Order: sequence, then structure tokens, then C-alpha cells
Amino acid sequence: MKIIECPRDAMQGISAFIPTDAKATYINHLLQVGFDTIDFGSFVSPKAIPQMRDTAAVLDQLDLSASSSKLLAIIANTRGAEDAAQHSQIDYLGFPLSVSETFQQRNTNKSIAEAMQQLAEIQDICVRTGKTLVTYISMGFGNPYKDSWDVETVIRFVQELDKLQVKVVSLSDTIGVASPENISYLFSHLIPAFEHIEFGAHLHTTPTTWKEKVEAAYAAGCQRYDGALRGYGGCPMAKDELVGNMPTENLVDFFENKGVNLNLNKTALQAAMAASEAVFL
Repeated sequence: MKIIECPRDAMQGISAFIPTDAKATYINHLLQVGFDTIDFGSFVSPKAIPQMRDTAAVLDQLDLSASSSKLLAIIANTRGAEDAAQHSQIDYLGFPLSVSETFQQRNTNKSIAEAMQQLAEIQDICVRTGKTLVTYISMGFGNPYKDSWDVETVIRFVQELDKLQVKVVSLSDTIGVASPENISYLFSHLIPAFEHIEFGAHLHTTPTTWKEKVEAAYAAGCQRYDGALRGYGGCPMAKDELVGNMPTENLVDFFENKGVNLNLNKTALQAAMAASEAVFL
């Protein structure tokens, strides 16, 4: 079972700039917990995501010497991939690919066709530099733009990613509209059909619906989950102030109640929870 902690997703929508030292201090707390991966920053245009303009500087302040966690950085084009790939500390490059044409344009200023071409180039960069590409299928459970969506469309996207030999695909409930039914359908069909791909769940949720979503993904065989402590962050397009990231502490409680050993340092987890208040409140 892998839990990916996402301080980048929690921070990126905050308008007031969080000082570089504060970001690094918080992420260093997270690195002590034992999460499989920390989604720590992004190499994208500062005009698009001003909060993440100091990602390289944050990286320089991270202490990886006593951490088992891997680092993931989000990129939106080949230039960002080349920049991120220069850093030996980074293991994963994450690219958001949307099944919604409207959201792909809004998120990366590209059509889906252009994004797929960029993705092929980014995969080549990853292979050349020893990184692993994580492709997020955003709007993977529906969208607010009246763009067509169905589970067969998502499956076709995965087929195209498989042709590129993408090894990690995370289905993203960008606006918190996933139901237990379509979560179950997608994971239960995709996981056995593409056994060589690791599928993850990046689920945005309200405080009252998180458990049914995790339950559905877990029952369908998903073994990789993204979260953010206290559920900070989420997608501003959600149009619902209660929709945020999946609270990591809820994931921890859920899996431990299922008897899953997550091998987390609980003292470090509590310290990180306390440290989050200084960053986000």
C-alpha cells in the first residue's frame, strides 16, 4: 500500500506566497513520516502557478539523508520535464492529462492531442534520465464543462498511455464528483486489464463522502492513494468550498482499521500535522 503525500497540491492554490524556508521545513517534517512519495513541488511557469516558483530552491533545502520517501514534481510540458530531470533527488515526474478538452486547455494551454504528443516526449525524457512518469488522468470521473465523459473514454486513454509504456497512472477526481460506482467500475476493470501499470487514486472529496470513495477503490484493488494532511488544497474549479484533497490522516485510519501495515512513524506524523498549522492557517 502506497500513500503519496501532496503538499504541492495543498499549497499551490494559496495566493499569499509561502516563504521558501517554511515550505522546506514542512516538507522535511513530511519526509520523516515514511510516506512512499512526497509530491513536493512543480516545474511550471511562475505565471501559471506563482506559489511554486521556488520549487528548485525548496529542493535544495530538503534533507533526504534519513528518509525512505521518494520525491515527485509536477510538470506541464517538455521544458518543465527537462528542468525537473536535472535534479537527481527527484524520482517521479507527474503530468496532468485530462479527458476533458476544456480542462486540458485551461490547465496546460494545450489540446488533448497536443498534450499526448508532449507526454510522449516527456516519457522519452524520463527514460533517458532514469525518472518514472506518473500520468494523472484529470477530470477522470466527470467534468463541469459538459464535455463528454464515460468510463470507456477513460479506458481508451489508458490504452494510449500503455502504448507509451507509462508505468504509473493516477485517476484524478479533480472536482470531487466521483461516485463509489464509477470508482469501483474503473479500478476493477483497469487493474486486471493492465497488470503492468500501477494505478493510483487522487480523490478530491467532501468531509462526508471520503470514506465511501476510498472503500470503493480499495475493494477494487487500488494500492496507491494521494492525500494531503487535513485535506488542505484541492481544485478551485470544484465550486464547492467543502471539496478538498483527501485527508491523509483519514487514509491512515482507514487502512490501519483494515489491518494494513503502513510502516509510518506516528510521532513524525503528529509533528507534521502540528507543523501544517503554521503553513496553512
